[in-house]
Amino acid sequence: MNKMLAVFKREYLQTVRKKMFIIMTFLMPGLMALLIMVPATFVRRGLKEKTVVVIDGTGRLGTAFGEVAAPASRLPGSLSKLEEQSAPTNRIRTRYVDAAGVDPDKTAERYLRELRSGTSTDPVDGVLVIPGSVVDATDAKVKFYSRSATDIITQERLGRTLTRELQAQRMTQFGIDAARVDQILSDIDIDAVQVSKSGEEKRGGEMNLFVGFVFGALLIMPVFLHGVEIMRGIIQEKNDRVVEVLVSSMTPTQLLSGKILGLAAVGLTQTGVWLAMGAIAGSLSLVTATMAGFNVTQFLRPAVFIYFLTFFILGYLMLVCVYAVGGAACNTERDAQQLLAPIIMVMMLPWFLMMAILTNPDSTMAIVLSMVPLFAPMAMFARVLVSEPPLWQILLSIVLTIGTIYVFLLATAKIFRVGILTYGKRPTIPELWRWIRVA
Repeated sequence: MNKMLAVFKREYLQTVRKKMFIIMTFLMPGLMALLIMVPATFVRRGLKEKTVVVIDGTGRLGTAFGEVAAPASRLPGSLSKLEEQSAPTNRIRTRYVDAAGVDPDKTAERYLRELRSGTSTDPVDGVLVIPGSVVDATDAKVKFYSRSATDIITQERLGRTLTRELQAQRMTQFGIDAARVDQILSDIDIDAVQVSKSGEEKRGGEMNLFVGFVFGALLIMPVFLHGVEIMRGIIQEKNDRVVEVLVSSMTPTQLLSGKILGLAAVGLTQTGVWLAMGAIAGSLSLVTATMAGFNVTQFLRPAVFIYFLTFFILGYLMLVCVYAVGGAACNTERDAQQLLAPIIMVMMLPWFLMMAILTNPDSTMAIVLSMVPLFAPMAMFARVLVSEPPLWQILLSIVLTIGTIYVFLLATAKIFRVGILTYGKRPTIPELWRWIRVA
């Protein structure tokens, strides 16, 4: 026990005393915030104003698309309802053309040539062609031309504006008072409320998804950062023949346990600092959030941190065992990464399905994933964060995961016992199985 604690102490202190560890611990939250904010800022600024020519075959949609009092040869744009809806992200400036009584497709040819050439002083980014029968015929086809096949945002906004105006026109035709049309078509805001078993109401909506992804990232980031470190450390000690000296004074199991627990403590330390920094930053905006009617305490309740700590330790121990196997079985980092890549990808499945789990925490898929030990730490914590799974499911998930970790530790210790003194080519999966049986 004392020897294992000595390894634990060495691994922990050796890592936390590194300048890079201290710097990255305090800089990582800021770097992650920049990684989120900078691309979003560039995307926001990169969405330039677009000019769309609207060819209206009905002659009745000028109000929606900003009809202008100017000759058709110039058609300067004006602010419209559509532009007001799109601000301030991707602004759309419309050039309205009244094509009532003529073929809108023929009228559009000039603007399509302008769209293809892109050489005019007032370049066109898109052409919307509305047939004259669109108000009365439900099967009329509206065409949108643009230089990009993926200009979905502009197409969706134009379609939304057109649909709303057509609904108003049709209601007016059916005798509904025009003054009441806007009232009938007004949008209704829906407030998402989660009702707990105790009757407590929790609000959050989209914030639930954001918090779920943040906690999910906190579950896996330290594991990958320090799991790679334990793999590299074992490979380096093998290549330097240091491990041969170490196993002469302690058992391989003591050496492995000390390394795993030491780096688990490192991960908890780093994550604890990040959570504390997040709590400080969150407290600064707590008053504003409370005034806005948002209950921040539903995400900061003690149960969340207890479950986070529990599933963090379980997930950490499981993944670190896998990295330790890679380090013990291989002689180079490249061989270890090739061996572990398929396994890690499988274990990352809950992260890839995080959106589905957070939006449907009680679905069959989410329940099954939270019961599979390889996926349980992340999947079950995500369910606990946004819903209230039955207590027996949580306990069963924890018990199954603990049992799997115990089996992993035994298998890892056996592979470690043989692998740390094995040199040469990378072992195959059958050879690893043979090591487990004979060790």
